[in-house]
Amino acid sequence: MEGPGGITVEHVARSFGDVQAVRDAHLTAEPGLVTALVGPNGAGKTTLLLMLASLLAPDTGAIRIAGHDPMLEPEAVRAAIGWMPDSLGSWPTLTVRETLALTGRLYGMAPEAARARAAELVSLVDLVELADRPTRVLSRGQKQRLSLARCLIHDPRVLLLDEPASGLDPGARVELRRLVRRLAAEGRTVLISSHILAELEEMADTATYLERGVSVSEERVAAAKRTSREWRYTTVDGRTESLMIEGGTEAAADALARLVRDGVRVASFAPAVGELEHTFLDLNEGGRA
Repeated sequence: MEGPGGITVEHVARSFGDVQAVRDAHLTAEPGLVTALVGPNGAGKTTLLLMLASLLAPDTGAIRIAGHDPMLEPEAVRAAIGWMPDSLGSWPTLTVRETLALTGRLYGMAPEAARARAAELVSLVDLVELADRPTRVLSRGQKQRLSLARCLIHDPRVLLLDEPASGLDPGARVELRRLVRRLAAEGRTVLISSHILAELEEMADTATYLERGVSVSEERVAAAKRTSREWRYTTVDGRTESLMIEGGTEAAADALARLVRDGVRVASFAPAVGELEHTFLDLNEGGRA
């Protein structure tokens, strides 16, 4: 991984005939951070990721990946990014190890370097026991781990991950979260799209919300975070109660202080859903961006 890398998207739009998949997208993702791309089905998330990966051309707007324009400098962008689509096919007769080594060769790596990197990644994504088995025997979750390894083969500065947790069991999801956080801590830019908002909550530093192809304004996102939200607390005798609190975390802290002043022995106090999910639900109930 060489040099800084980041993502900027300004006024990007893309249509398919009469269908406007992306109408006005804005996004900034910085090195060292995990940025979540959040939105309902049909919001334009995958179309935007395909444009970032240089696989679709925007109709209007500007995109920069590690300082490069995907349409004018596709080779530079593809060298800088690791692209993990929602579903990536594999060569069914090749082994996991051979698949990774071949992917490295396609990125221009020397044979020995490609084999060595393949060995590293087999361990990193916990596929050691399957390394010499043909990919056709892999489960959906195991294929997702192979897909992640393939996008890391050339040590990219920018990662574009579309539904990386799809098909993973709970243990593998925990490992994915740890790995994503580690990759960001190494200075990579990580942009991740997922329908599993609870997973994003634990790995994302910031989020961009898409609604009908438009990036939701910072003002609307901030307002959504302040709307009434359910908090739950458990007492030391095991009783669980709920409170609806409006005004964000400061209001929640005030509510907790009142409970303690009233003599309630609180053992735990937390929101019923994470901030990403709360904001997402409020935005979807609140209308257009």
